[in-house]
Amino acid sequence: MPLDDSALNLVFREARTHSKWTDQPVTDNELRSVFDLLKMAPTSANCSPARFLFLRTREAKEKLRPALSAGNVEKTMAAPVTAIVAHDPHFSDQLPKLFPHADAKSWFSGNYDLAQETAFRNGTLQGGYLILAARALGLDCGPMSGFDNAKVDTAFLADRGWKSNFLVNIGHGDAAALFPRSPRFTFDEACQLL
Repeated sequence: MPLDDSALNLVFREARTHSKWTDQPVTDNELRSVFDLLKMAPTSANCSPARFLFLRTREAKEKLRPALSAGNVEKTMAAPVTAIVAHDPHFSDQLPKLFPHADAKSWFSGNYDLAQETAFRNGTLQGGYLILAARALGLDCGPMSGFDNAKVDTAFLADRGWKSNFLVNIGHGDAAALFPRSPRFTFDEACQLL
């Protein structure tokens, strides 16, 4: 059964990218629920390379500040949560657990380029699932590039060996601060039926 219109509106049609936030907090339980939903979406060979750091405290946000582009500072500092969407380049170490049906770890052994490409592609996919899961659970998102990945990696990820991809501000958006929705392509402009 397809989702009804109210669900499609919540996740896609009426969902917007937010830059201004209300004071309503995002709870740890809400973030756990977002992850528990997004983790069920597919990745190749269930490789699940994405890793998420949810920055909630003033201290964590201040640690992020030097890495942000000027245009992203205010909205990020004001957001209840900023997620660092990262990936683990050594995700294949977990494949015996995550994909026990085959020796999937051997597919990446000695093939650094394939491992990096797989980690980045599937980690990006999981970052998209994060946005959809958050929206489905009534939260708003503001995904961003516009930051220095090397600074984020040094400040937050170096001890884990993970690599940052993009950021997502999460909270309850201030709809009054939205500008009109930007145009989208038509099917014929973006798609081909072959």
